[in-house]
Amino acid sequence: MRISVLNADAERRDGLKALLRQIDRQARFNEAQDWRQVDRALRRQQPDLLVIDWQDWMSPLEIRRLLLEHPSLRIAVLTDDTSPKGVRNLMDKGALGVVRRDTDPRLIVRALEIVLLGGYYVPAGALKLPPAPQPPEPAPDQQPDAAAKPPARRTRFAIDLSPRQEQIMRCVHMGSTNKMIARTLGISEGTVKIHLASIFQQLGAPNRAAAVALYNGWLSAQLEVLRSDHEAAPRPVMGEPGVVPLRARNPSSFKYPLPANDTTEDLPMAAEATVPYGDPGSEESS
Repeated sequence: MRISVLNADAERRDGLKALLRQIDRQARFNEAQDWRQVDRALRRQQPDLLVIDWQDWMSPLEIRRLLLEHPSLRIAVLTDDTSPKGVRNLMDKGALGVVRRDTDPRLIVRALEIVLLGGYYVPAGALKLPPAPQPPEPAPDQQPDAAAKPPARRTRFAIDLSPRQEQIMRCVHMGSTNKMIARTLGISEGTVKIHLASIFQQLGAPNRAAAVALYNGWLSAQLEVLRSDHEAAPRPVMGEPGVVPLRARNPSSFKYPLPANDTTEDLPMAAEATVPYGDPGSEESS
């Protein structure tokens, strides 16, 4: 493998070569201080990869010029400017990969490997899209009537069921058993059970009824336990207005009252020996 490295600083080129040897320890390198030396190296032999350690004096137009003469050249750029505009400018000129310079070295190696395979690498910061324009708010006299609004649709859980699991859930919704579902869909009953187990896990449902309710968004009071703690309705407390719970909040703290003359603490346990074992005065030791 042959790799060309472009940067005016010899120490930075040495650091890049040490990093690139993690891709191929037997790789051969061509070092260039400017675009002219890159042209000379490309005329002798085209490398598998050109890594440009970007500097302020460099121009993206030079990348376009190199690719006009060497269309199959693969170029990766290490830079500090990973703004959407800067990355788009380099990618439009023909760079296959733009890597932020302070990225973890292991990720830099993986990104350069992607470029070597002919793929594209774009840093996460370059994927930020401008915020969508907000529609203007209607004037106070143009506010729609609340009674004229259509009823809000019941929200459903954001789950990712496969088309087969969607079919099974429709059958479960109609009350079909596993055997009926297997016959309807032309699959084995064991396959139905495997799909149902996966559906229950995705929905967090303990049984078929709960799965149907959660799948359709029917969160009733009986399924309140399936909500998260911050979404659950507040529980009634003893002494406060509202419905009084049948039991206290901490049932384990309740103790039955004992009679006043109870002397249970003074009585020995049933399995407690009256004389400690090993006492010289006991009958066993004698």
